[in-house]
Amino acid sequence: MTSLVWFRNDLRVADNPALTAACHDGGPVRACFFITPDQWQAHDWSPARVQLIHRHLATLTSALAERGIPMDIRTVHTFSNSVEALGELCRQHGVSRVHFNEEYAVNERRRDRAARDQLAEHGVTVLKYRDQTVAPVGSVKTQQGDPYTVFTPFSKRWRAWTEQNDCQPLPAPGPLGEPVSPAAIPAVPEDFARDVPPLVDTGEEAAHRALTGFLKDGGDRYKEERDFPAKPATSLLSPYLASGILSGRQCLQAARTAMMDDPGSEGIQTWINEIAWRDFYIHILYHFPRVSRHQAFKPDTEALSWHPAGPLFEAWKAGKTGIPIVDAAMRQLRETGWMHNRLRMVTAMFLTKNLFIDWREGEAWFMQNLADGYLPSNNGGWQWSASTGTDAAPYFRVFNPVTQSQRFDPDGTFIRYWVPELRDMDSKRIHQPGDGRPVRYPAPVVDLKTSRKAAIEAFQALKKD
Repeated sequence: MTSLVWFRNDLRVADNPALTAACHDGGPVRACFFITPDQWQAHDWSPARVQLIHRHLATLTSALAERGIPMDIRTVHTFSNSVEALGELCRQHGVSRVHFNEEYAVNERRRDRAARDQLAEHGVTVLKYRDQTVAPVGSVKTQQGDPYTVFTPFSKRWRAWTEQNDCQPLPAPGPLGEPVSPAAIPAVPEDFARDVPPLVDTGEEAAHRALTGFLKDGGDRYKEERDFPAKPATSLLSPYLASGILSGRQCLQAARTAMMDDPGSEGIQTWINEIAWRDFYIHILYHFPRVSRHQAFKPDTEALSWHPAGPLFEAWKAGKTGIPIVDAAMRQLRETGWMHNRLRMVTAMFLTKNLFIDWREGEAWFMQNLADGYLPSNNGGWQWSASTGTDAAPYFRVFNPVTQSQRFDPDGTFIRYWVPELRDMDSKRIHQPGDGRPVRYPAPVVDLKTSRKAAIEAFQALKKD
């Protein structure tokens, strides 16, 4: 009885429920991964993310080969093609059982149903596992049995669930037989081949080194320093989590282990809360599929008359809005494939409230550039900033980017690095250069006060209607 593990958004050997179950079947185990460039492009995947996956596939394939598990990697373009290719692999190798970890966006769920139905016609058993969250989707609900739509009560129930249930990560499976030769890795698809500097090191071992190093060296300072973009105070683990090179369970276990040495660490407790936020947005995606269909969580906000995404949107994308902290953040995104979380909120709120441009435009741009672009978190963050989502910021709460800059980049260190035109300005004026700005730096594309007022009025009119 040959088992096949279908890798998707779970590119790791350790703590992989589908792989572990397949290895317990008792027969030969194979693995597969399908490169789907047309689908990735339709889903706004970035070159940075695709190239990280491409580099990581070599280490994953080698790790499996050492355990006697051959890996087939094929380029098939779309999800429907991957279902056909899966059937071919099953027929070719006499596969009787296919194991995979669930994904929860609409297109992925349709793909998996199609695979299950087609394989069943040929007598192949499909077994699926809940993997993407620490607390499985559907396990954290209100006393009435409804899904939570506000984070704070969700997080309280989530913490209780994780303390009462076994969240221990699964160990990596041992060898199943003699090592085999690793499969060749196809070239990076042409549409994703743009030169992008690697943001993080490759492989599971590198991910765990980064996790351990962060908790040891930065965990205690996380609460106090995480909002300051010039400080290396965040974990930078999100690219690993986005592609399943690292799991939320592994992060939670490592955090709790670190707290055994420092039980009162507010920094690590705060970081655990970020793991809960990640779970929360995945649960929302699962229970409310409309958010993966480009629809607002709050249906009434679909009536907002957003401004066209014209020249102001292009200025925002290019980091040329005349608002220094916004421009610095947008340039960081374009050059590195990453943006500091505080600045994701600042730039998103500036686009949706001050420029009053549809959050979907910004959501797509982030996905097209982020190495850690991950639909649940990215969509959740954008809808929070736009006041269209679950547990969203109240429409009248609009970040002032200048105030945010003064508070979280007080000396202008971050701005000077990413906006060199302003490097020689003093620490007071750099946040809002005004008429004394260098010739090379643009004037603000919008007045912050009047644009904020207009956005609030638009939301108020919506509530009246």
